Amino acid sequence: MFVIEFTESAEYDLCHFKKYEQSIILDEIEKQLLCEPSKETRNRKRLEPNNLSKWELRIAEYRIFYDIDETIKTVKVKAVGWK
Repeated sequence: MFVIEFTESAEYDLCHFKKYEQSIILDEIEKQLLCEPSKETRNRKRLEPNNLSKWELRIAEYRIFYDIDETIKTVKVKAVGWK
């Protein structure tokens, strides 16, 4: 199991969504990233090198950008947005 952390900017991004959207996003983050965040799936993919993050999670029209630290079993959510 991994621990999920949010950066301040990701928390700020999340507060701009409606409450029901926040609920959908947070539930799906927990469902998708707690166990195997580094396994590529239809909704999770490793990104080309960039300044934001190494991974993207797609949840309908929402995009979650995150990094993984395998040594301490942590997922750091860096940004949340729309497609």
